[in-house]
Amino acid sequence: MNLLQHLRYFVAVAEERHFGRAAERLQMAQPPLSQQIRRLEREVGTPLFTRTTRRVDLTPAGAAYLERARAILAAVDEAAEEARRVAAGLVGHLVIGCVGSVTYSLLPALARRLASELPGIDVSFRGEMLAAEQIEAVRTGTVDLALLRPPVTDGALAVTPLREDRLVVAIPQGHRLAERDRIRMADLAEAEFIVHSADRKSAMYGVVQRLAAAAGFTPRIQHEVGETSTVITLVAGGLGIAVVPEPVTALALAGVVFRPLTRPPAGVELVAAHRADRLEPHLQRTLELVRELTGEEPGSPVPGPPTAGAAAGGGRPRTPPPRARRPS
Repeated sequence: MNLLQHLRYFVAVAEERHFGRAAERLQMAQPPLSQQIRRLEREVGTPLFTRTTRRVDLTPAGAAYLERARAILAAVDEAAEEARRVAAGLVGHLVIGCVGSVTYSLLPALARRLASELPGIDVSFRGEMLAAEQIEAVRTGTVDLALLRPPVTDGALAVTPLREDRLVVAIPQGHRLAERDRIRMADLAEAEFIVHSADRKSAMYGVVQRLAAAAGFTPRIQHEVGETSTVITLVAGGLGIAVVPEPVTALALAGVVFRPLTRPPAGVELVAAHRADRLEPHLQRTLELVRELTGEEPGSPVPGPPTAGAAAGGGRPRTPPPRARRPS
């Protein structure tokens, strides 16, 4: 008989003050229970109970032992419950990195759902991170889960496709293009562009370059900035136009209007990435929640390198590639 079982037997007898009632509570016969209590007393080296035909009372040593026994059993039960919660993905710590468009759209909804459904996960967010920064942060372990734009070429990362976001054009209010309901890429040939910085390896910088090339012109880039919020702020200031993912419209900054980019219909993928060797349940539960919020069914991540990047042209909208499963 192990010590924990002895402690549970002892606590039952101490609380019931009667071997028969304690045996009934423990769903066992009385004689074996009496034998186990005597064995415990021998191991402790002193009587823990005084026994009469009608009643069982604790000795002073037994009263002291009861206090410690209850504390030990409570600690064991708490440890078991914590282990179950960890295994179920209900407890843990995560740092989630987000590109700018996710910071303003998906992140608020994700934060609310995590707080309501997985309150035991301690989550912190790092917004306005470009893809290259996130990939390095995930690789080094400073970010656990990244929500970013592909490509992701690091084979140590598992990449999960989430959705494709349509592209829109952010235009200063009062600009001639703001009068249109829809914008073709060719309409932007004479426009001054505000783009994410090429030096910081922004995925959107390459998107703008490819879309412009497909429309037959080289974009006139006037400003390169690091954060999506700064891009839209400069548009509001009348300093140029910007091609951005549709979720950026959540900023709703005064002085800016957004128009869909319809020719060619283009989009940029959003993916989630984490280290392929990170399989903690709370990370997987969070990833499932992200997939739910972005409209995908839970599934297996794809080891990097993943899918291609943004659509740069063509006559049809692109759809996310089929998901593959990690080889068994």
